Amino acid sequence: MIDDDPEIEESPLCGEVTRDGVTVRIEIYRLVEGDESWTLEVIDHEGGSTVWDDRFATDRDAYAEFYRTLETEGIRSFLEQSSDATK
Repeated sequence: MIDDDPEIEESPLCGEVTRDGVTVRIEIYRLVEGDESWTLEVIDHEGGSTVWDDRFATDRDAYAEFYRTLETEGIRSFLEQSSDATK
């Protein structure tokens, strides 16, 4: 059986962030082969996902965008009501 799933590289910047009693998981990843840009995804406690349409040149750029959004819109902007949304 051939495995057609692409190999994904996760950034060491992935992890959980808790603020105001709310925890989200930050996923920053890219394909091992092909496009060098990084994808930013934030997953809430119920599994709802917010994925940015934009790609980032570095994993640090992606994390900086997460942090900017966290500071300007708050951690609740990532909760279920905005799940499966794109930024």
